[in-house]
Amino acid sequence: MQQGKFKRSLSVADLTLIGLGAIFGSGWLFAASHVASIAGPAGILSWLIGGVAVLLLGLIYCELGAALPRAGGIIRYPTFSHGPLLGYLMGLITLIAFSSLIAIEVVAARQYAAAWFPWMNKPGSGDASLAGWIVQFLLLCLFFLLNYFSIRTFALANNIVSAFKFVVPMLVIGVLALHFQPANLSDHGFAPFGMAGVGAAVSGGGIIFAYLGLTPIISVASEVRNPQRTIPIALLLSVVLSTLIYVLLQVVFLGSVPASALTQGWGPVGGEYSLPYRDIALALGAGWLAVLVVSDAIVSPSGTGNIYMNATPRVIYGWARTGTFFRLFTRVGVSSGIPRPALWLTFALSVFWTLPFPSWEAMINVVSAALMMSYAVAPVTAAALRRSAPALDRPFRVKALDVLGPLAFVVASLIVYWSGWSTVSWLLGLQVLLYLIYLACARLMPAGRLPLRAQIHSSLWLIGFYLMMIGVSYLGSFGGRGLLVHPWDATAVAVVALLAYCWGAATGLSATQLDLGAEDDQ
Repeated sequence: MQQGKFKRSLSVADLTLIGLGAIFGSGWLFAASHVASIAGPAGILSWLIGGVAVLLLGLIYCELGAALPRAGGIIRYPTFSHGPLLGYLMGLITLIAFSSLIAIEVVAARQYAAAWFPWMNKPGSGDASLAGWIVQFLLLCLFFLLNYFSIRTFALANNIVSAFKFVVPMLVIGVLALHFQPANLSDHGFAPFGMAGVGAAVSGGGIIFAYLGLTPIISVASEVRNPQRTIPIALLLSVVLSTLIYVLLQVVFLGSVPASALTQGWGPVGGEYSLPYRDIALALGAGWLAVLVVSDAIVSPSGTGNIYMNATPRVIYGWARTGTFFRLFTRVGVSSGIPRPALWLTFALSVFWTLPFPSWEAMINVVSAALMMSYAVAPVTAAALRRSAPALDRPFRVKALDVLGPLAFVVASLIVYWSGWSTVSWLLGLQVLLYLIYLACARLMPAGRLPLRAQIHSSLWLIGFYLMMIGVSYLGSFGGRGLLVHPWDATAVAVVALLAYCWGAATGLSATQLDLGAEDDQ
């Protein structure tokens, strides 16, 4: 079979809209009321923390993406810096997160559409009925077809959807600002649930999930015109603009909640305004805005699901290129430039995650933690490559990486910790189990690979980090035993993260072991 190549056809505008389109999916539609119920008005700080965290990671991805514009880069960068064993661990968790994200977005579109078509939900529940699941399946089929033929087909569809999906948030901000009540920001205290509530809102309120739209930009790096310039611009624009809009949306939501809804505090707000902007528009008598919100709530998540249907095959392709996944998935169509075997697998997984008809809220916490774990390795990768490949051309070079790298890793680790013991224990525990499975099957791996001893040496830091994080989470106050309370639990996470960062940066591959990958996918 003749092997095709990716086609460089995406511009700065295309790439920025991919980033913003991935960020503005279901997160903005659901998160405001969840954040308010967890953190109260202090949820504004939660959005700023999430924005800073993603901006720090985005800066580091700017350096990696501009220096090494590879398809599925989020998987391939750890492989370049620390070997295939680390790439294998990152590959599986990223595949789970990305493919389930597609499912989450169609679930969100269906939940909002049920405001008009109640038969899509089970009675008294946000879960899908059989008819609702069929609607979700048809949406997934549409995403698959839009991505099957060419990258330009996908980009054109995304640009059209994006033009509509940003108008409605701007209208929401404008209308709710007219009903703003400053007293709401101090009612029951600015931070009624303390700093623990601020942290919990970042992970469990949907904030970090709402921000995680950077990796689709990196995943299509091989299809970007002038990637050394385009990728950093698109990444930074996406993060800064989304942070500004999200903070404004949270502020106007908090200020426009009717005083009568706050008699019992902010806790019940998440239940009373489960579809926050639609519900509050109806409460304020702006029925026309509620109609627009529901319309956008169908379009926005669908647009984001389409983006991740495009990005996930590139992640699978990148994983296959590391040699720790089936080589079948490195095939790219000659005429289309699309990795179609990987696209078929993506479609199958996205359908699987919609079973047995879960709600948006049921899926969000685990996916947020999984995505943040895959993001968090980037600072360690960048630091290790600075040491082993100092001569690598870096068109975008992060200043003060010795400060920003550890800071980004600490913040990312805190976000994972805030997702709670039930998530941390099984998610990180699964990674440790997969590590042991890899070691047990190492003899079955193809010959000519990096020696297993070197792979273990370069990846052991991550397992050490996972085990220490499991220990802190067990002792901590986010679903654990409560023996470590704030701020000692956050301090312990920071210490663990700094130790792991230094360990990982120092044990990357040496210059003689380094293989930055062939450019035949470009």
